[in-house]
Amino acid sequence: MKNNFGNNLPVINLYKKKSLKSPIDSQLLYGDNFKIIKKFSGWKKIKIKKDGYVGYIKNKKLHSPIKSNFKVSVVKARVYSKPNLKRKLNKFLPYESRLRIVKKSGKFGKFEKYWIKISDVKKINFKKKNIFKDVMLFKNTKYLWGGKSYKGIDCSALVQIFFNHNNKFCPRDSKDQEKFFKKKVKIKNIKKNDMIFWKGHVAIVLSKNKLIHAYGPMKKVVIMDIKRTIERIKRTANLQITSIRRN
Repeated sequence: MKNNFGNNLPVINLYKKKSLKSPIDSQLLYGDNFKIIKKFSGWKKIKIKKDGYVGYIKNKKLHSPIKSNFKVSVVKARVYSKPNLKRKLNKFLPYESRLRIVKKSGKFGKFEKYWIKISDVKKINFKKKNIFKDVMLFKNTKYLWGGKSYKGIDCSALVQIFFNHNNKFCPRDSKDQEKFFKKKVKIKNIKKNDMIFWKGHVAIVLSKNKLIHAYGPMKKVVIMDIKRTIERIKRTANLQITSIRRN
């Protein structure tokens, strides 16, 4: 269809404005399809199909929409030039990349002109009962505002990519996620997979006492005590919990 394209690079930055000095609002992962809203000199304003997010990308060679049949299920999937472990490239696809495998050879699947290990992907319709089962893959990943991959990730992307991986819609920003997930929970009833929201921040509950989040002040994805995290954010940022939500 006219104006519809797909990302065939591991990651593309989506900027707030038409400038490399502008903040990175989000990223397109491999296989993310998008629509061009408007073209500018050196830039394109686009809308990501998966979440409706709008922003600007630097001009890239345009690729047809990707009709994916597999998705990357490891944090960092190695790409190969041939279906052979010795033919590895210095190229990786991040978790939740979507690709079209057109041929299989032994333990490998071919997409475009490259190969990937079948053990690193799942079929596109694969789902997990525990939506955040893979969240520990991102432990110690660098914090990056707007990031969505092993190279760097932010708090709301850490939530979004797991819903997307389970073929469920989830907004990109924490303020929109808080509105989207309607079921409110009191802290005394908190349980695994609940989401704790502050203004501009979200964390995922691992247990009655622990959470995991991409935490800017610690510059990485960390596991922390829930009570101490609430106290720390109140003390350092003067922010109270705005709500606890359940999917």
